[in-house]
Amino acid sequence: MEPMQPIVLMYLSYVALSVGLTIWVAHTLSRSGRVFLLDVFRGNEELADSVNHLLVVGFYLINFGYVALALRTTEVVETSRSAVEMLSWKVGLVLLVLGGMHFFNMYVFSRMRRRTTIRDAAPPVLPDTMLSGDGQSVSCAV
Repeated sequence: MEPMQPIVLMYLSYVALSVGLTIWVAHTLSRSGRVFLLDVFRGNEELADSVNHLLVVGFYLINFGYVALALRTTEVVETSRSAVEMLSWKVGLVLLVLGGMHFFNMYVFSRMRRRTTIRDAAPPVLPDTMLSGDGQSVSCAV
């Protein structure tokens, strides 16, 4: 039996690391993001959990699709060194994609939360005093 070529080991390592990292990140974001989603959806647990689950599924689909597409290479990998270098490049790209998706989700949800916070805020209150031109406090009669 001939020894496994460095490219095959690199492929196997890349898939194992990428899938493991994607599952870990999805689990972490799902668990930590639930509280945030509950706030965005004003305590509606069913809606927050449903959106959270849909986000996890979408996260998996996008990341596993990217991992599968990025598996292919045209470079010749004949040594362990070149295999490790290619592996680090590919895993680094997966990490950048995961981070980019995380920041995009945070941006979208912060916009949603801001909109909900503004909508639920108390209406503005008229002032009961104001400063006159000379700096003296003047009562406002409404």
